[in-house]
Amino acid sequence: MEQDPYRLQKLSNYLLLLESKECYAIRLSVDRDLSAQNSEDFAYLDVIDSGLFNVQNVDILNVMNVEQINALLARGEIDREDMWPRIVEYESKAAPFPFAFGLPKLPLQPGMLFIRGPRQYGKSTWMDLELRWTIEEFGAGSAFYINGDDLLSEKDFFNQITSLSASFAKHAKVRRLFIDEITAINGWEKILKRAADQGKLKKILVITTGSNARSLRRGSERLPGRKGHLKRTDYIFLPVSYSSFYEICGKELQDDAWIAYLLGGGSPLGLNDIYQFERIPEYLIQIVRDWILGDVVTSGRSRGYLAAVLEQIYRFGGTPVGFTKLARESGLANNTVASGYIEQLADLMTLFASPAIDLSNARIIMRRPAKFHFVNLAGAIAFHPEQPRMIHEFKSLPAKSRAILLEWLVAQELWRRRAIKGQLDLEELGYWQSKENEIDLVDRQGNLVEVKLEKTGPLEFAWFSKTFPNKYLTVVSQSSFETDHIKGLTVHDFLMDAQS
Repeated sequence: MEQDPYRLQKLSNYLLLLESKECYAIRLSVDRDLSAQNSEDFAYLDVIDSGLFNVQNVDILNVMNVEQINALLARGEIDREDMWPRIVEYESKAAPFPFAFGLPKLPLQPGMLFIRGPRQYGKSTWMDLELRWTIEEFGAGSAFYINGDDLLSEKDFFNQITSLSASFAKHAKVRRLFIDEITAINGWEKILKRAADQGKLKKILVITTGSNARSLRRGSERLPGRKGHLKRTDYIFLPVSYSSFYEICGKELQDDAWIAYLLGGGSPLGLNDIYQFERIPEYLIQIVRDWILGDVVTSGRSRGYLAAVLEQIYRFGGTPVGFTKLARESGLANNTVASGYIEQLADLMTLFASPAIDLSNARIIMRRPAKFHFVNLAGAIAFHPEQPRMIHEFKSLPAKSRAILLEWLVAQELWRRRAIKGQLDLEELGYWQSKENEIDLVDRQGNLVEVKLEKTGPLEFAWFSKTFPNKYLTVVSQSSFETDHIKGLTVHDFLMDAQS
């Protein structure tokens, strides 16, 4: 039996052992012979007295398979906990954070929605909530579900679409087909195109999620004229907002709330654990690492070279560095190879190259070195050489390391705000630099943000109004101040102020 690399990525399983209030991750190898496995390669484990605990975002073993779920959806029978284990897990958390990524409500009309985002941000849980709500609102047979991780071939995918598209209730006011992790299916866009061309999706709103940005973006671009007349079809599933985190956890964390948020990476799982147990769980670190490393290895790239590239990114931090230098310092053959690793991390919505931008004409300067920003801080923490897991450990880091992480936190927040507005191109977020001065984060719309770790004041930026008399600078630091051209915000105030 020929093995599908997308399936091989998933051949890990995690158990949590709770011992003396400390969480440890135990990695269990799974036989790579998929022909000997059930369709569920991963398992949830029930909480039992011996101390075993559930693991998030994995398929469900001995609970309910997709065929059983769709049979219940067709009958409108949704009041069963074994049907919604992710929702049960979500609602049981101390802090069930809301999801917000620019799509407050699903449209009523047919079409296609493509929602991409990193692992561990809650895409599958959000989809379960929307699926259940659709049946509650519009009745039996108004929604069905496909799990891309469970499909071994394009043929399986097309057969499921064919079967389910013919199973909607005749008088359903809406028809919705939810497809989770569609990017796990090779050639998925060809199957959607074929199904649309055959009229199988004519009256259906197809909602897809995926963890590979390039696959989902390019697949969406290959479906012109088949996505309906929706105002917007592409979304990025974003980190939990700081304001949502602070509303629930701020009273206890107080001035350390932004540090806890940074360490949690915007992941609901990480934020819940640092709030409840005051540390980032090791199993989350391992899940994020395995997801990124698995994607890199599956693409044919080297795990070791990725580690070397990341080592240099942590080393240079917020300093511009060219791809040639990045390749040389990482031991790679040339700048093209180095660029390939960065592009793959960008496809995983983890890290991106921030270009130099000429503010006189808002153009990207391609020949200049780039800065490299993590916009998935869960990834930044997972590979961080100093392994900060707790607030006091972050405070003990060298000032340079804290400054780099703070700049990445601001970059993630700016990216989150842009994505909510539908501004999805990461390369639009760059930096400005002259011989004497630099602005850490700028975009082509004229938004300028400088980041400082410690306290600062307007005198440090006296040069700004002379250089840019018609522009406005936001300074994120530990200080608050305001002049005609500059506004200083604390980290907390910046993260709380969506208009910054």
